[in-house]
Amino acid sequence: MITLLFVAAILIFVAAYVIYGGFLKKKVFQLDDSKKTPAHTMKDGVDYVPAPAPVLLGHHFSSIAGAGPIVGPITAASSWGWLPAYLWVLIGNIFIGGVHDMSALVASIRNKAKSIAEIGNIYLSKRAGFLFKLFIWLALLYVVAVFINVAQITFNAKVPVLVNGTVKHLSIGGGVATSAILYIILAVLFGFAVYHLKKSLKLTTFIFVFLVYASIFIGQSFPIHLPPHVWDVILLIYVAIASVTPVWILLQPRDYLSSFLLYGAVLGAGIGILLSFGKVSSNVPAFMGFMSDIGPLFPLLFVVIACGSISGFHSLVGSGTTSKQLDKESDALPVGYGAMLLEGIVAVMSIIFVMALSTTEFSVLKKNVAAIYGTGIGKFMSILGIPETFGIAFGMLALSSFVLTSTDTGTRLARYVFTELTGIKNRFIATGVSLIIPAILVFTKYKDPATGKLLPVWKALWPVFGATNQLIAALALFVVMIWLVKTGKSKYWFVAGIPALFMAIITIWSLIILMLKWKLSIIGVAAFIQVILAIWIFFEGLLALARLKEEA
Repeated sequence: MITLLFVAAILIFVAAYVIYGGFLKKKVFQLDDSKKTPAHTMKDGVDYVPAPAPVLLGHHFSSIAGAGPIVGPITAASSWGWLPAYLWVLIGNIFIGGVHDMSALVASIRNKAKSIAEIGNIYLSKRAGFLFKLFIWLALLYVVAVFINVAQITFNAKVPVLVNGTVKHLSIGGGVATSAILYIILAVLFGFAVYHLKKSLKLTTFIFVFLVYASIFIGQSFPIHLPPHVWDVILLIYVAIASVTPVWILLQPRDYLSSFLLYGAVLGAGIGILLSFGKVSSNVPAFMGFMSDIGPLFPLLFVVIACGSISGFHSLVGSGTTSKQLDKESDALPVGYGAMLLEGIVAVMSIIFVMALSTTEFSVLKKNVAAIYGTGIGKFMSILGIPETFGIAFGMLALSSFVLTSTDTGTRLARYVFTELTGIKNRFIATGVSLIIPAILVFTKYKDPATGKLLPVWKALWPVFGATNQLIAALALFVVMIWLVKTGKSKYWFVAGIPALFMAIITIWSLIILMLKWKLSIIGVAAFIQVILAIWIFFEGLLALARLKEEA
């Protein structure tokens, strides 16, 4: 069952890339390599830097993946069963998420690498563009806060593992922290070697990927243990530096190298899944009911699983950093649509890790997403003869690297959007202001309204982050629909229009549920503000469509 579901997902994604991806490339967007991209026409050596397709794919894939295709699918499969999660990943990824990512990227390169919000400013109205940018900036602050907390947790992680029926806790977080620091240093050296010394990309990649993998062993031998709040401060300083540093020095090479951790996790565990036929069976129910401890399947399934199916954060990455590095238009298919399909495979594997848990493991690990992911990587890599403890440490480092990638990219995007909002171009001021609210959110204590128990920062913010994230996706698709209509491709309005309508209904519904749950708390008030902003932006969009009808 597990192997067949995995193979089916891969075949479906490959077919989608060829058929639907080809349709988007040739018919809808008509990609043309004779047109120079902003990476060439606006090249500045800091943000606008053309990158080879494999490097940019790694950067983009690492940036959009983060912890999303791991945390969301595992949480959903553990709450409502693996079947609803599996189906939403397949359908949402191909027809909504992939379209969303590729269209935001193409719309950006056709508009001087402007952000999706700035494009809304052009094609809807200045008021709508301002509101959208404000909405996005606030959402990015959630992204930074959530992932700083998740990264800090991975640096202090103790993973419960069942050994002969006994639960033992492996303290691997300190080793993960050491490995993460080492590969950041390696990324800087890699960028210097490729861009400054002009060394061969293939040879340099081979050497540095080997060193990144070696850092896993080194990290477990020399762990760094620091209090959680100290890591929070260090991570805030790190993302501030990453935001203002030229992209070729740190962000691009680190994302590229970290993508090989993700490729390694997918390849290693994926081969293990293929070889597990008849050896590992599913012990978790396909469907557990419409209600769970986190709420109703409708609409929360479509919010809990964001990355892997569709994520508004991807449009911010695509139109924020990736569009400034796209070498030629045809690269938008593998980088935009292809990276989303790869993320879908990561999400499917995360669901399979839940399915493969024994009844005892499921009861012990159900609430520990990181432990489930590490256990899954370790379990399937062990089929290849790799020690299970190494597999767990590898999975945790991969998770940590994805989280850091989303965090520093989110900070840089917040800087871009703040500049568009205020006109303040000083990147140090824009970064500093954009990190004030995340710092407050990270150090705030949150209590569950129902039980009164303290919640981790990420767990308290994840539902509103997820709903906000999906609402950005709906708004981005809405902007793309208007852009298609205004640029003479009105017959393809449905490609973005129908997904936009579906995501708008689902996410506003989810935010209303959050408002009722959290009431006048910081989360409840934030949900209320976001609902008002979203409705206002959609209203502006309808006015833009009405004006188009009058002009016609």
